[in-house]
Amino acid sequence: MLPNIGWGELLIILAIALLLFGAKRLPELAQSLGKSIRAFKKSMQEPEEESHSDKEPDHKNDPQ
Repeated sequence: MLPNIGWGELLIILAIALLLFGAKRLPELAQSLGKSIRAFKKSMQEPEEESHSDKEPDHKNDPQ
């Protein structure tokens, strides 16, 4: 998913995040991000639940 990010780049990103958000708020942000990713993945795996009774019937293949 991530394009060739090594340990050095990852540490720089974490250091910048620490400076921007502070040490107390960073775990809260990480937890929130994790929950969001899990919810997104779960919603992508669930089949679409559409009501077929609301749709018009398909009459293309009916004999006339």
